[in-house]
Formats: sequence, C-alpha cells, structure tokens
Amino acid sequence: MSDTPLDGAAILQHLAELADELGPAGEPHVVVLVGGSLLALHDLRDTTVDVDSLLRLDPELRDAVAVVGARHDLSVRWLNDSAATFRPVTFQQSACEVLLDRGRLVVLGAPFDQVFLMKLYAARAPDYDDLVALWPRCAFESPEQAVALFYAAYPHLEADPYLVDYVRGLAGS
Repeated sequence: MSDTPLDGAAILQHLAELADELGPAGEPHVVVLVGGSLLALHDLRDTTVDVDSLLRLDPELRDAVAVVGARHDLSVRWLNDSAATFRPVTFQQSACEVLLDRGRLVVLGAPFDQVFLMKLYAARAPDYDDLVALWPRCAFESPEQAVALFYAAYPHLEADPYLVDYVRGLAGS
C-alpha cells in the first residue's frame, strides 16, 4: 500500500466507488471532508495523500475503505478520521456543503472558515500554504475576528499574544 497522491478527480472517484462498495441496505454513512482533500476538491491544492473526515468512521465504513484502498493500492487509511481530534466546538454539520450523495454515502465539505481554524489549531508546517490559500475563501472580516472565532472554537487554549500578527501575515495584511 502506498501514499499515492490524490487529486480532486481521484478523490471523487474513490468516494463514489466507496459508496458502491457499501451496498444498498442499511443506514447512510456521513463523511465530512476537511484538510488537504477538501482543498484539492476546490482547486486550492494540487494533491493530498489522504482524505480526512471530521466525523468518526464506523467499522462497516472502515471495512469498505480498506476494500477500495486495496483495489487501488492506496494506504489502508486513505480515508480516515484523524481530523476528528481537531474538531472545533463551533462546528455545525448543517453548515456543510454536499459534495457527494450516492447510495448510502453522503460526503460533506466543511465550511472553509472551520477548516481554516482547524489548520490554525494544528499548526503544522505544511498547513501554512493551506492557510494562505484558504484565507480568501473565508468569511472572516479581519484577522482579529478570525482569532476571536479561533478561541471560540477552541476555548481550552490559552491566548497567544502573537496569533493576530500571524494571521495578519497569512491574510497578507
């Protein structure tokens, strides 16, 4: 199994195949895309090596993910729920856009504002370029508002006196 780079078209193809793999009977599965996969689907990034869901994957969905992954020599975690640990308390599933509704699989895209806040929280080196790409798609009125919403999303964090300046840099202001 490899970490094959996935572009937006490949992501949609694998998700459609995943929907087919789940079959017609049973409860629907909901996946909320965040991270690089969502950016790739919106042409804000070329590729990603995995598809991150904000919601936890149940065993039936994990099994279907493994089948599709094996079929295409993808990592067993090509679709995973690792991003669930970064879920903002302000996240509302009703604000998501429907990216795919096929059979028993509903794939939603998290709002860009929420993805921005998640990437700001994760603060990994690769997230910098994604944050810069996301900023113009966000509805924040200012870096100060983004930081205020960040602390609302992650109320357990202590205030960082340099965070507004960092976000200003991301916003190019």
